[in-house]
Amino acid sequence: MVLFPASSFSSLRTTLRLRPLLRFPPKRDSSSIRDLQAAFRDPSSPFHIPPGQLGPSSPDAPPPPTHDQAAAQMSTLAYQLPPGSAGRSDTPHTLEQAKECLREWGYDPLSFWEQRIVWGDHDAFQGVDGVKCVGMSIMFVMARIKWMMSLGDELGGPERARAMISAQGVSLILKSIEVQYKRIVTYPDTLLIGYRPLPTPPPSANYHHTDDNSTFHVAASAFSLTQGKMVAHSKEALVWYNYDVGRKCDPGEEARGVVRRRMGRSREAR
Repeated sequence: MVLFPASSFSSLRTTLRLRPLLRFPPKRDSSSIRDLQAAFRDPSSPFHIPPGQLGPSSPDAPPPPTHDQAAAQMSTLAYQLPPGSAGRSDTPHTLEQAKECLREWGYDPLSFWEQRIVWGDHDAFQGVDGVKCVGMSIMFVMARIKWMMSLGDELGGPERARAMISAQGVSLILKSIEVQYKRIVTYPDTLLIGYRPLPTPPPSANYHHTDDNSTFHVAASAFSLTQGKMVAHSKEALVWYNYDVGRKCDPGEEARGVVRRRMGRSREAR
């Protein structure tokens, strides 16, 4: 049996402990970084992103719409609302008068949702609390869900309507929402909220077929009975989504036809 002095083990431990510190990372090739930066700046490169713009949100995201398409779908809602005196009288309205105003402006009566404003909705500035109501988004959610159920009922009766709001089979999921506040809402008041689908612009050459058929846009507005005016507008992108497989989908011609018929009713009302 051979014995080693304790100092030998101490030296060995020190060597093992210091050895990783002596490793240097490989030198990065700076030319490859310069080439990549040059590709980002080159307008002819597929990697090019013009100054002031953002890249796609996902690898399969469609290209952004053109200026005309954006104005037709998701621009300021003033482009979407027809001229006229409906809802601009500054006088209180009954519920039936408010419904008539929304019908005149093309909103689907099957989506109408009555939302009563309560004192607890107020914030310190004596207006509806935008934080508590998530910028009135919760109020728009209720009308959207009612409208979704009406689509399901037309597609397959009460059972399909329940499936539409139970994450079963093919239904709708919210992709984006923008809410514009027009007037302060105070208690006491009642809002009437309505939805209508927006016409789909012609797709560009780079749009994927599934993207075209899975996404459409809707407009919604909240009408104040007390003020006799629109007080908020919502612009949303909705996606047909297959909850059984967990991905967006083409809902089929029947579902698209139901939405198109609702668009047709909106145009006839206007």
